Amino acid sequence: MRAIVFTGYQTFPELREVERPTPGPGEVLLKVAGAGACHSDVGLFAEFESDPTGLLTPPFVLGHETSGWIEELGPGVTGLEKGDAYLVYGPIGCGRCPACSRGQDTYCAQPQTVGYAAAGLGRDGGMAEYLAVPARNLVPLGDADPVAAAPLADAGLTPYHAIKRVLPHLDGGGRTALVIGLGGLGLVAVQILRALTGATVIATDSKPAAMAAAEELGAVTVPSGEDQVERIRELTGGRGVDAVFDIVGVDATMQLAGATVAQRGSVTIVGIGGGTFSWNFFTVPYEVNFSSTYWGTIEDLHEVVAMYRAGQITPAIERYSLDDGLEAYRRLRDGELDARAVIVPHDS
Repeated sequence: MRAIVFTGYQTFPELREVERPTPGPGEVLLKVAGAGACHSDVGLFAEFESDPTGLLTPPFVLGHETSGWIEELGPGVTGLEKGDAYLVYGPIGCGRCPACSRGQDTYCAQPQTVGYAAAGLGRDGGMAEYLAVPARNLVPLGDADPVAAAPLADAGLTPYHAIKRVLPHLDGGGRTALVIGLGGLGLVAVQILRALTGATVIATDSKPAAMAAAEELGAVTVPSGEDQVERIRELTGGRGVDAVFDIVGVDATMQLAGATVAQRGSVTIVGIGGGTFSWNFFTVPYEVNFSSTYWGTIEDLHEVVAMYRAGQITPAIERYSLDDGLEAYRRLRDGELDARAVIVPHDS
């Protein structure tokens, strides 16, 4: 079968012929419906100089946002039907530690015993015609469009988990939330905040098209610029933002988060831009909850799919064939995409 393979750091991926996987015990084989191209993949092949985790050893098939139809059941798998559509929870932990027991494989206590982080991150992922994954990692899609659903496995799950953690900060009248960075995750974050809270959602980005998309989703936008902090604080009556979500994670965006958050507010760093933040007792408002988060739980993903099926969140996507998948990655690397690229390996 054909697949887009990550072959090494600082090396652009390749479209290759690889062996079709065979599902092992407890696994299923999916005929891939769609696979989202995430900027984390660009980090692997264009930004990282080496493996930052020890769990991302090339070569492997990219694609950690995957949906598909069941093609074959592995030994011991029952209760699933061929042809049914599912979204894949990408992280794969040991399955035995406390984190994995609560469905949070991202925080597995012993990832080195597993040897990889997720399907598409160390283990072969969904940028291929077929994908083998543990049956426990499947979230049913019912009759919802599986191609459009594919990005929800990360671009929906990651902001949902981050927002869900800090909902108490947005519980009450007159609350505000700020989303910094309006790529695939940021625009879904705006939708989730609008659906789950009554907060005024403020959004900021350097791209006019992204700002326009956020406005259409109900956000109040503030462009980048020298007066960015002042304009955001003005929207809060000078008090500051109750919950800030930095979807980028570079020095400048982290500084923006710290400068706009309210006393007793929350800052969540979602993006993995590699930035640093210098904390000082007198420069950050008192009692601010400043934290990071990574991906989410499989329970969260079930809830994300429920929101998708209810029409509360709809990721903006651009469809590409597998033959054009490398062009999608080039455009993503070069900042030319206005929507999530989804690779569709099979003719619909």
